[in-house]
Amino acid sequence: MAPDLRERAVDLRELMDDPEADLRMLERTYRRFAVVNALVSRPGLLYRRHVRPRARRGEVRILDIGAGGGDLCRYLAGRLRRDGLSARITALDPDERAIDWARAHDGTAGVEYRCADSATLADAGERFDIVISNHLLHHLDSAELTALLRDSEKLVEPGGVVAHQDIARGRAAYALYAAGTALFAKNLLADSFIRIDGLRSIRRSYTAAELDAVTTEGWRVRSALPARLELRWEHPLG
Repeated sequence: MAPDLRERAVDLRELMDDPEADLRMLERTYRRFAVVNALVSRPGLLYRRHVRPRARRGEVRILDIGAGGGDLCRYLAGRLRRDGLSARITALDPDERAIDWARAHDGTAGVEYRCADSATLADAGERFDIVISNHLLHHLDSAELTALLRDSEKLVEPGGVVAHQDIARGRAAYALYAAGTALFAKNLLADSFIRIDGLRSIRRSYTAAELDAVTTEGWRVRSALPARLELRWEHPLG
């Protein structure tokens, strides 16, 4: 039976956020993120819509806030390299466990991994051409979301773009994720937090209307299939 999805389950905690979470399961979760996110998050669309057009003008600086195991950053680095384009990519996460694992599994991506939050970089005056996040928004309450958007505006250069992407809460999203992950619960996803935390993430997620109600002027909410949300802001030139 599906849970009540009419309101955000803001008090529901994801297991991998527990400081005492089993490290072996946590690392297996990071390892499997690349597969799950490739199916759920449509990173190719992010690349084609926001990254490649700007990278064609010259080297771009990309910041991924709440990067976790860094799979999105490594994906973007690979796509850019194959297209002969240049970028400096920073994966940012306040969880040292995630940054340590991501740094150890960078391969040849050349991503910079930093253990910090967005406010630290914004206060230091750092700037990027593209600021992104994936599956971060549902971790935040309304005050934390407001702070993230404020930091994002400070972090992006004139002419740059901010694109925060997440899953949208809804019955269809919950049912599809529950059914899809059930098929792999005893093999590909075994001994990881992906199934249970994914379902909790959906229950914690925003709807498009909820996001639109708490954002400030200039931010735009875009809905897309399958059950995706993009919260976007573009820094005007001049």
